[in-house]
Amino acid sequence: MFLLQVAVVVLLAIGAVVMLALAAQRESTREADNRSLAVAQGFASSPGILGALKSPDPTAVLQPRVTEARMGSGVDFLGVLNRDGNYYALSSYTGHPGLHTTTDMVPLLAGRTVKEEAVGSLGPQVRVFIPVKGPDGMVDGAVGAGITLEHVGKRVAGQLPAVLGAAAGAVVITTGGAATLSRRLLRQTRGLGPAEITRLYEHHDAVLHSVREGVLIVGGDGRLLLANDEARRLLDLPADVERRHVTDLGLEPRMAELLVSARGATDEVYLAGDRLLAVNVRPTSLHGGPAGSAVTLRDTTELRALAGRAEVVQERLKLLYDAGVRIGTTLEVKRTAQELAEVAVPRFADIVTVELLEPVLWGDEPAEGYTEMRRAAASGIRQHSPLYPVGKLIPFAPSTPTASGAASCQSVLEADLHTADSWQARDPERARQILDYGIHSLMSVPLRARGVVLGLVDFWRAHAFDAFGEDDLSFAEELAARAAVAIDNARRYTRERTMAVTLQRSLLPRELPEQSALEISHRYLPAQAGVGGDWFDAIPLPCARVALVVGDVVGHGVHAAATMGRLRTAVHNFSALDMAPDELLAHLDELVARIDADEASADGNGQEITGATCLYAIYDPVSGVCTIARAGHLGPALVHPDGAVTFPDIPLSPPLGLGGGLPFETAALQLPEGSQLALFTDGLIEDRHRDLDSGLDLLRAALTGQPGRPPEQTCQAVFDALLPEHIRDDVTLLIARTRLLDRGRVTDWDVPSDPAAVSRVRADVTRRLETWGLEQLVFTAGLIVSELATNAIRYGSQPIRLRLLHDGSSLICEVADGSSTSPHLRRAASTDEGGRGLFLIAQFAQRWGTRYTARGKIIWAEQVLHDGTAEPGADLTDVRLGQWDE
Repeated sequence: MFLLQVAVVVLLAIGAVVMLALAAQRESTREADNRSLAVAQGFASSPGILGALKSPDPTAVLQPRVTEARMGSGVDFLGVLNRDGNYYALSSYTGHPGLHTTTDMVPLLAGRTVKEEAVGSLGPQVRVFIPVKGPDGMVDGAVGAGITLEHVGKRVAGQLPAVLGAAAGAVVITTGGAATLSRRLLRQTRGLGPAEITRLYEHHDAVLHSVREGVLIVGGDGRLLLANDEARRLLDLPADVERRHVTDLGLEPRMAELLVSARGATDEVYLAGDRLLAVNVRPTSLHGGPAGSAVTLRDTTELRALAGRAEVVQERLKLLYDAGVRIGTTLEVKRTAQELAEVAVPRFADIVTVELLEPVLWGDEPAEGYTEMRRAAASGIRQHSPLYPVGKLIPFAPSTPTASGAASCQSVLEADLHTADSWQARDPERARQILDYGIHSLMSVPLRARGVVLGLVDFWRAHAFDAFGEDDLSFAEELAARAAVAIDNARRYTRERTMAVTLQRSLLPRELPEQSALEISHRYLPAQAGVGGDWFDAIPLPCARVALVVGDVVGHGVHAAATMGRLRTAVHNFSALDMAPDELLAHLDELVARIDADEASADGNGQEITGATCLYAIYDPVSGVCTIARAGHLGPALVHPDGAVTFPDIPLSPPLGLGGGLPFETAALQLPEGSQLALFTDGLIEDRHRDLDSGLDLLRAALTGQPGRPPEQTCQAVFDALLPEHIRDDVTLLIARTRLLDRGRVTDWDVPSDPAAVSRVRADVTRRLETWGLEQLVFTAGLIVSELATNAIRYGSQPIRLRLLHDGSSLICEVADGSSTSPHLRRAASTDEGGRGLFLIAQFAQRWGTRYTARGKIIWAEQVLHDGTAEPGADLTDVRLGQWDE
C-alpha cells in the first residue's frame, strides 16, 4: 500500500508538469487567464482584505500589500476596486490608485467572477476580477489581476522549475505521510495483512452474534450504538434499534437508568419481562476510549431456580450435620428424643413430636405387637398446641395408617390433613382442634435401629409453611434414621447403666450400722456417664471402735462396680481380723495386684489394669484418737468444734495395686469431741471447670463457720456448694462427728503375775458392775475376767492390764499382756486338763477376739445388753456338761 501511494504521487507530479508545459505551448492565453485567476483569488481570500475595504483609508492599507503581492506573483497588474469600479490600490507599470476600470461592474456586484481579454494601458492582456464578499454575502469590492500576452510565455517558462520543485516536495511530503501512516496502521493491526484483518473481523462478527450473552454498546449521549442478536432476544428489541436513545427502547426503568448513567456494575439483577438478567456495565472511557459503556447481559432465570433448589439442599445438609452434632450428646433416651425434636424446629417443621415404646424409655428391648407409645418429647414454634402433651400414653389402633406404617417400617405422608379421613377418624374432636390451630400437613416416620422400631417421630407444618412433599419425606427418613441410632445407643446405655447402678447399689451399704462412737451421715451419687467404683463404709470394731472407709476403683461400668464389691468385701474381712490401717492396706494392695494380674491374664493382652485408691481410718472413742492410712486417696478434712477447717497431713502411699510391696504409713489424730471428719472421693472436688486446689477451697468454705452443725446438714451444704451440674464421676461424701466415751464408764486395773490376784480382780469387777447397775452380769463377767486374766498370767508376760468398757449397749472386757502369742478356740478332749476357758468365753460372750498392738496383744470379749440387761446365755450347767458329750 505504501509503494502504491508513492507511485500515485509521483505519477501525479509528472502529469502536472507535462500538462503545464503543454498548456504553455498551446494555450498561452488560457495559462495567463489561469495565472491571473489564481493571483486574484489568492489575494481576495487573503486575511484582512475585507477589513481593509471597510477601513477609513483603504488605499493606505491596501497599496503596500498590492505592490508587494504583485512583485512576487508574476502578474503585470494587481488592484483592488470598490463597488464603483475605482481602484483603491493598483500596482502596474502605468496605473495608479483612483483610476477607474473599464470592466463592467454589474457581474462583479452580482457576486460572479469576471474573466476577460481586453486592451488596457499595458496593451493586450488577460485579466480576472474576483468579488470580495462580506459575512452577510454582499459584495464589498473586487480584486483584479492580469498578465499581458507578451509575458505569458516567459512567465510560464520561469515557473517551470518551481513547479518541478513543488512536485518533488509534494512527493516527499506525501511519501513521508504515507510511511508514517503505514507504520501506525501496521502497529495497530499488529502486523496483520488485509486478508487476516478481514478474517478477524468476520470471526469477531460471528462471535458477537452467536454468543449466549447479550452485548450492548451505548454511546456517551445515551444512544445505542450496537446490539447483538442475544441482546435483542433478551430485551425484545426492535430491528431499527441502533442510534436510538436507551430510554426509548421500552426497558425496565431501573435498567434504563443504569445504562445511561455510565456507572460500573457487576452482576446486578434486573427484570426484563419474565426474565431475570444479570447485567454487567463497564465504561469505555477508562482506558482512553470514547465516552460510553459496554454492557453484557446474562439470563439467570433458570440459574436462579437451580440456585434456589441448591440452597434448599445445602440447608438440608447443614441440618443433617447439626443433627449429628446435637442429637445424642447425653446418652439419655428422653433427652435424645428432645434433641431430635428441637433440631428440626423451625428449620424443617413447625412442630415435632417423638413417641417411644415404653420398654425403650427404660432401656429394655422393644416388644412386638405394641399398640401404644408414650410421647417422649415435643418442640414447636408456639406453645399450647392441641397435640398430646409429653408423657401422654398414646394408643394406636392397628388399622390406622400410622400404626400400620410403623409396624411395616413405612413412613406416612399426609400432605393435606383436611382431606386425611383416616387420620381424622382416630380422634375426630382432637383432629378438629389441630386443624383449627392451623396445622395442615403431617409426616410420621418410624424410628428404626437394627431392624427394630423404637417409636415414631411426627413432623407437623402449620400456617405459612408449604405442605410436605416427597422430597421432604426422604429428608425426614434420613434424619429419623440418624436419630434412631442415637436413641438406640441411649437405650442400650440406659440399660447398661441401670444394671451397673443396681449392681453398685447392691454392693454399697444401704444403711450404716449402729454404733456409739460416731454420728455419721453420707451422700453418694453415681456419674451420669456411667457408674464408677467409688465406695464407702462404716464398720464397727471391737471395744467400741469404728472403722471408716472411702475408696475409688479406677474406671466406670460394671467391671468397676464388681471390682469395688470385691474390695469392699475384702475390707470387711480384713477388718474382722482387727488389723491396723497400714496392715489392712498392705493386704488390700496385694489383693488388687492379684486381681489386676488375673484380669490381664484373662484378657490375653498382657496389659495390667490400673488399681484403686483407698482411705482407711479407725476411731477409738475412749482415747479420741483416729488412726488413718491412705493409698493414693485424697486426705480428709477436719472440722474442729469451733468451726475451723484443716486438712491434716496424712502420709500418702501409692494407689492399691501399685505399691510394689512397700510399707504403708499411718497418722494418728487426736480428735476433740464434736469434731467432724469429712472423707470424700475426687468426684466431689474435681471437675473439668476447676482444679483440685479450687475444689478444696470450695470444700473448706462449705465446711467452715457453723460449729455444732449436724452431719446431715453438713453433707447437704457441701453438696449444694460443690456438686457440678453434670456429674462426670461418682461423688462420695462421708461426714462423721466424734463422740467420747464417758470416763465413768471405763475402768482398768493392773494385774500382777500371780494366780492369787485373779480373785481380787474379780471382786473389783463385781463392785464396778454393781456401780454401773449391771448386777445380772456379775457371774458371767466374773467368769470371763477370771479366764482371760488366768490365761494372761499363765501364758503371757508383763505388763498385764484389765479394762472394762460400758458404752451403753455392751460390756467389753479387755485383757492386754506383753506377749504376741494368740490363743485358739478348740474342743478339749475328756482327758485334757485345760483348753476349756476360751470355749466358756465363746459361750457367754456375744463376740470375742484378739488384736495385736505394738507392745503385745489384747484379748477381748463383748457382752451385748438389751434394755440394760444381758442377753440370755446358755445354762452354765448345760455348757459344762456339754463338753463331755461325745
